[in-house]
Amino acid sequence: MEEIYIEHGGTPVTQDEMEQAIDTLISASGRLSRVLIIPPDYTRSHSYAGEFTKILYRKLSGTASVDIMPALGTHMEMSKEEKEAFFGTDIPESAYLVHHWQTDTIKLGTVPSSVNSEISGGLFDEDIEVEINHRLIDGGYDLIFSIGQVVPHEVVGMANYSKNLFVGLGGRSMINKSHMLSAICGMEKCLGVMDSPARKLYDYAQQHFIDGKIPLVYIQTVTKQNAQGCVDLCGVFIGSSRKPFEKACRLSQQLNITYLDRPAKKVIAYLDPKELKTTWVGNKGVYRTRMIVADGGELLLLGPGIQAFGENEEMDEMTRTIGYTGTPRILGLYRQGKVFAGKMMSAAHLIQGSSEGRFTITYATNKELMSEDEIRGVGYNWADYQETVKRYDPEKLKEGWNTMPDGEEIYFVGKPALGLWKLESQK
Repeated sequence: MEEIYIEHGGTPVTQDEMEQAIDTLISASGRLSRVLIIPPDYTRSHSYAGEFTKILYRKLSGTASVDIMPALGTHMEMSKEEKEAFFGTDIPESAYLVHHWQTDTIKLGTVPSSVNSEISGGLFDEDIEVEINHRLIDGGYDLIFSIGQVVPHEVVGMANYSKNLFVGLGGRSMINKSHMLSAICGMEKCLGVMDSPARKLYDYAQQHFIDGKIPLVYIQTVTKQNAQGCVDLCGVFIGSSRKPFEKACRLSQQLNITYLDRPAKKVIAYLDPKELKTTWVGNKGVYRTRMIVADGGELLLLGPGIQAFGENEEMDEMTRTIGYTGTPRILGLYRQGKVFAGKMMSAAHLIQGSSEGRFTITYATNKELMSEDEIRGVGYNWADYQETVKRYDPEKLKEGWNTMPDGEEIYFVGKPALGLWKLESQK
């Protein structure tokens, strides 16, 4: 099929353009009797993937059997309310499938240790099994639509493309080991980078086990928060090759990376309670802003919905046991094989969520949902959310630099998952 690219230099893509793009895609796809749509989960609700899922379902469900399987990865299953908020109320519950990362996958092959060693510069030299939800292989689908947002990302550099499959619908080995490979190589070196170590890993798996073997097309979006605080769709890139991803990356790097001319002594990030309910996903506020926090400064996360550490019991328990205690300790435990057997992803997450002692991280939570003792127990500072917002009210703070009444200067980020903040010197 001919690939479809829509962008206007940051000007929003219209609803008509979205509809026309899907009409063109469906027309070029021939007769479809059974299709699968793979959108992200509700933690990516600003991706416009919900809109594209609705359009596809509306246009295809009259003549084809349509399944929708959110790319959960290790995240918790979406609730009925989240599905309706993201995908609308016209899609029946029977259309949804749930990916269980621990039980639903089959092995497609292996990325050999020699390849991983080369990718990581000798830092990670283990085989990585390529696992994917079995329905992509045995579901009998004529076409599979993978939908998602390209945006700076802490593990893969720039999110989406094949990550939506190998992590979103992946299994234990690929999820765990790809996250660990990335963490060992260094998160800050890969943030906002298209050809990161983890991306090279996923590219190898895509080329060897997906291309030409699975009827798959990628629908990739680029979004940006506008001056009114709303999110605009600024780019749509559709196709089966890597080219749409590359074009989306270049646009996202232009629109989603904010450069500061100096570091901030205090950075405040707001974690939307409808989307971010655990530190596992809430720590996007750490990953995406950490590079602008001054040495000795503070990152304050306003987390009114935080009520757990992990998205599942296994990862929650590991976080409570080890905590965000820095790379030397966590990597030491991992290499000694003491606590992370089969759970490398948890080790990677704990490494990435640490400031390495360079600055402090404070979580302001509702103590009825997450207590002071629990937050301090994993290595973070704690503040009471209700008291904190009396001074730092996210409804009143503006994006970027703010000067408080007493002269304190802060930098505020209202939607950390939508971008990346760096210093000019880090270009």
